[in-house]
Amino acid sequence: MLDLLVNGTRHSLDADPDMPLLWALRDLLGLRGTKFGCGIGACGACTVHLDGQAVRSCITTVQDAAGKPVVTIEGLGVHGDHPVQRAWKAANVPQCGYCQPGQIMQAAALLKETPKPTGQQIVDAMMGNICRCGTYPRVLQAALKAAGVPVANKTEVISYAKLA
Repeated sequence: MLDLLVNGTRHSLDADPDMPLLWALRDLLGLRGTKFGCGIGACGACTVHLDGQAVRSCITTVQDAAGKPVVTIEGLGVHGDHPVQRAWKAANVPQCGYCQPGQIMQAAALLKETPKPTGQQIVDAMMGNICRCGTYPRVLQAALKAAGVPVANKTEVISYAKLA
């Protein structure tokens, strides 16, 4: 049995210690907000917080997460009231929405570590999160808004789309 602390609730799981955390969250705990994208940690759709850090849950094992706090999109802001979630809504970021839980979790981790990031710091932190719909300019705009940093100009926002 492995103990996981997910969104503030302790769970004892009878799981293979090498099972990816993603599948424990989705299949064993029923938390479907964290998405499967690539399975190799390259796309960011499965991003969760492990001990306060953004990690790819598809390549993090249950054993690696045991005993450490895990926060999923469901636990970030239970009522969608986390500043990043509010900014995402205000900027109308999602298009299809599939990658957005991972995008939001990555942005929230960045803002916890760097409360007033520059646009370039956001771009650098978010580069590993892929969006098929190309909502990158809105991701940057929302992350800046969540940080309370004004967008300098449209060129700064558009430059993110060119880098992605």
